[in-house]
Amino acid sequence: MNLPPIAEPDKTSIQVLERMNSLLDALAGYPDPVSLKELARVTGLHPSTAHRILNDLVLKRIVDRAEPGSYRLGMRLLELGNIVKRRLDVREAALDLMRQLHRKTNQTVNLSVRQNDEIIYIDRAFSERSGMQVVRAVGGRAPLHLTSTGKLFLSVDDPQTVQAYAERTGLNGHNRNSITDLAKLAAELKRVRQLGYARDNEELELGVRCMAAGIHDDSGKLIAGLSISAPADRLQESWLEDLIATARRISVALGYTGSVDSPAP
Repeated sequence: MNLPPIAEPDKTSIQVLERMNSLLDALAGYPDPVSLKELARVTGLHPSTAHRILNDLVLKRIVDRAEPGSYRLGMRLLELGNIVKRRLDVREAALDLMRQLHRKTNQTVNLSVRQNDEIIYIDRAFSERSGMQVVRAVGGRAPLHLTSTGKLFLSVDDPQTVQAYAERTGLNGHNRNSITDLAKLAAELKRVRQLGYARDNEELELGVRCMAAGIHDDSGKLIAGLSISAPADRLQESWLEDLIATARRISVALGYTGSVDSPAP
């Protein structure tokens, strides 16, 4: 039997990445903008090659052109670094408290963050005794409007931003319980703002209900959601108080003092 040939790595792509990394490392070593000539010298790249790669990085905001012929690291790196830092911080602050909440409820406890039009599950505390199969593993994604944590994030957006989200996504549903109408979603988000927590009543998965409370950073910004998922017939209202208290304790650990971003009207 003839096996198909194994594809070789794209050497050109690897080479470009190596050159890009060498330029970024070089820029990191200078406190002030650096000339193209100096960057070519310290990296050993031909000036035309360095110029071409730097132009691509400028377009992506990874590098800034301080003035003609000189460069510095760009703001996009700071934005990405802050995202990584925030996720690491919130996971570190949340994990022990998530486990405590799981032991108290015996149900799955999820930690999720927003990325564009979806939430990403970044950590979870669960056991086989919860009686519910975990469908979305850590790293899994789900639409904002179909999840309790996603509704928390949408609830702090202004109406125009929510409408734009609806237009981009089409508010596609997963089952008969999914909210697929903008007016119904707006009413749901108003309820979330009034109550201070959110629910998913079998809107993402039939047979599964969730409740979520927000986690805020030291600036009061909503950065994550803590949720309990349970079989629809087992979710208990008595867990809500513990959920909100746990989310608050995680927020306090991140420097939150009680002032939050004003939610959308």
